[in-house]
Amino acid sequence: MSKTGLKLGVLASGRGTNLQAIIDAIKSGYLDVEIGVVISDKKDAPALERAAKEGIDTVYLDPTAFKDRTSYDLEILDILKRYNMDLVVLAGYMRIVTRHLIDAYRNRIMNVHPALLPSFPGMSAQRQALEYGVKIAGCTVHFVEEGVDKGPIIAQVAVPVLEGDTEESLSARILKEEHKLFPYAIRLYEEGRVSVSGRRVAIKLGGRG
Repeated sequence: MSKTGLKLGVLASGRGTNLQAIIDAIKSGYLDVEIGVVISDKKDAPALERAAKEGIDTVYLDPTAFKDRTSYDLEILDILKRYNMDLVVLAGYMRIVTRHLIDAYRNRIMNVHPALLPSFPGMSAQRQALEYGVKIAGCTVHFVEEGVDKGPIIAQVAVPVLEGDTEESLSARILKEEHKLFPYAIRLYEEGRVSVSGRRVAIKLGGRG
């Protein structure tokens, strides 16, 4: 149980490495939050295994069992409310979130993206960056709004593109930074240091140090 009482809901579709980074940050004391539930649209997602290993409740929701994206997200919303989640994070979640979920958690849904938004939104951001020939790539944590990888930016980290980089090598280097940036952004929220005005996110000085 966290001292702040902040409860975190996680949506994940894949390996769950960002979820693991959050779990590790909680274990180390860097984050003072509690993960209440991990929800996935993939039955065999390793993220569910990681959560179950830590004794965290997991829920698999089969998208094909719902008539549309709206009904699917309304079920997710019902689960999050039953668990009394305060903040929702998308940790490798591959579905576009609808306005029903966004409106209920306005400026309380965070996503991490492997690019310096607004550049290279959507899938294969690292490949997009290499094909464009940029010298600097990186990752972004932002609040979620309707649309793909949109919403107020909380924090970003730049990662240099090296000569001879492949999509795999650049992705691996960016992922290491994601594992630090995501817990950092959550900590800012946990400490009450984040405020949003339009598209701008202001970060108050202070914190636990």
